[in-house]
Amino acid sequence: MEQKNFDPDGVGVDNGTYFGLPFAPETAELVLISAPWDVTVSYGAGAAYAPDAIIEASTQLDFHDPLAPGVWRRGIATADVDYSLLESSQRLRADAARVIDHLEGGGCLEDDYVVRKVRRVNEGCMSMNANVGAQASRWLDAGKTVGLVGGDHSTPYGLIRALGARHAAFGILHVDAHCDLRDAYEGFEFSHASIMFNVLRDVPQVTKIAQVAVRDFSESEAALAASSGRIATFDDLSLAAALFRGETWDAQCRRIVDALPQEVYVSFDIDALTFENCPHTGTPVSGGLTFNQAVWLLDTLTRSGRRIIGFDVVEVCPAPDERIDAITGARMLWKLCGQTLKSNES
Repeated sequence: MEQKNFDPDGVGVDNGTYFGLPFAPETAELVLISAPWDVTVSYGAGAAYAPDAIIEASTQLDFHDPLAPGVWRRGIATADVDYSLLESSQRLRADAARVIDHLEGGGCLEDDYVVRKVRRVNEGCMSMNANVGAQASRWLDAGKTVGLVGGDHSTPYGLIRALGARHAAFGILHVDAHCDLRDAYEGFEFSHASIMFNVLRDVPQVTKIAQVAVRDFSESEAALAASSGRIATFDDLSLAAALFRGETWDAQCRRIVDALPQEVYVSFDIDALTFENCPHTGTPVSGGLTFNQAVWLLDTLTRSGRRIIGFDVVEVCPAPDERIDAITGARMLWKLCGQTLKSNES
């Protein structure tokens, strides 16, 4: 469908793109890449199927966004999904699951039973990172802004590294139930629980990570967050306590944004939200942000004059008999697209 024939007020178009939009990546300002991958998830699997489920759910979305009206017309395009990633994920997930079962049964990583499996998983994850990095680099070099739809939270690593190669300094607004600061969790160097540890280690251009709504983390993660000058923690309990004492959510959002530099990458794990928004996400945690609280935070970031240089939406786990996870994922993706384009207005 050509753009001139596209009716934004008409029936959603099932054309295989996010939101059924008619834009080609070569002409759009924002390009969405997909990473159907969830090899290292440690509890509930399924995030590898999120891109297709979000594409399907996104055609039911209406386009008017009062916080970013009309910005979608500048172009939001869908890059071709590389389904070889899904095939590799399905194959390697069996190895990862055996490792996790072995560890939960009292085994250790040095046991012969798991050594080769861990190595295969780590090599596969490195290949996935290279794939995502190459996809991101292609569109970044073409002058596009890139967003990623996961997949689990390990998948944005290649995009963040690609941005690190092109920006002298930027921050990450990390909205999540978890800190993701574990060193090679369960033996997997590129675990979904290790993404921010790996970013701190490998992307020195990231000068600050503001972690918002985190509420389930280990002592070692808490110690790292407290000791690192590159991490600002706005944990869920502290945010709730401030609300109980009378600080408005708007004021808290401004405090969070003030911790970040001028250029910002947004990493949005859907489990940052309350249960009703994402009942099937891989590692759900009580508490969290409402959908509107999260949207207000993103809008506060944009209204501050900061520029969103990229983003991800991860850990959406679609269920075969319920659509709420994909519906939430599609709408959060839409809000992130709008705020990103709005922040890049010339």
